[in-house]
Amino acid sequence: MALGPQTRASAFRAQTLDQAQIDEGLRAYMLRVYNYMATGLAISGLVAWVVANVPAVTQIFFVTDQLGRIYGTTPLGMIAMFAPLVMLLVSAFAVRQPSAAFAQGFYWAFVAINGIGLSVLLMIYTGESLLRTFFITAAAFGGLSLYGYTTKRSLSGFGSFLVMGLIGLIIAMVVNIFLASAMMQFVISAAGVLIFAGLIAFYTQTIKEQYVENMGRDAETVTAVFGALSLYIAFLNLFQFLLMFLGNRE
Repeated sequence: MALGPQTRASAFRAQTLDQAQIDEGLRAYMLRVYNYMATGLAISGLVAWVVANVPAVTQIFFVTDQLGRIYGTTPLGMIAMFAPLVMLLVSAFAVRQPSAAFAQGFYWAFVAINGIGLSVLLMIYTGESLLRTFFITAAAFGGLSLYGYTTKRSLSGFGSFLVMGLIGLIIAMVVNIFLASAMMQFVISAAGVLIFAGLIAFYTQTIKEQYVENMGRDAETVTAVFGALSLYIAFLNLFQFLLMFLGNRE
């Protein structure tokens, strides 16, 4: 049966209204993800500053000389260094359907513990170079995430290529622990910048697509938290690889 002009107009208005509601909800959802990520970075930075600048706390995690210079880690410090990786592995393989409360608790614990390891950067690099590199990373993140959000091109194939590159990067980093090659370290750093820059755009598009699949469900909070976690990790890795080029050591 053919639709009359009024019926077609009503259907068009309803479709337009539905799309407007989806767009408004998506913007609020992405803002929520970015807020989680930004708060996580702030918490990690605060923990890192406390560990690096309060001697009583520093000595809990690191072995220092009389001048306060680090030359080793305590057993608790070693645990803190590897805890974030263990937490990621456990969440990926042992937790199948996390609740919203678990996802949020996991995220806040992760970013706080990760700040302990990041404190080493504050002890190695000058404050000026850390701030300069952080703002450069933030600007790059903004542009890359905006591209991932606005592009109509699917980045799924590109994302698979980046994940393969990430695996190769990790293997190369392990190998270079034994080789200690300066040239290989340079190549690793350059590759790390490119890989995590691409992952930021890919993760942003993935988070956007997950909203459409889960909007209005309890899973929406879980995907927002873990989406923020993926962006948080990509941001910090991009920051650390850029530091290898732009950072000035103490």
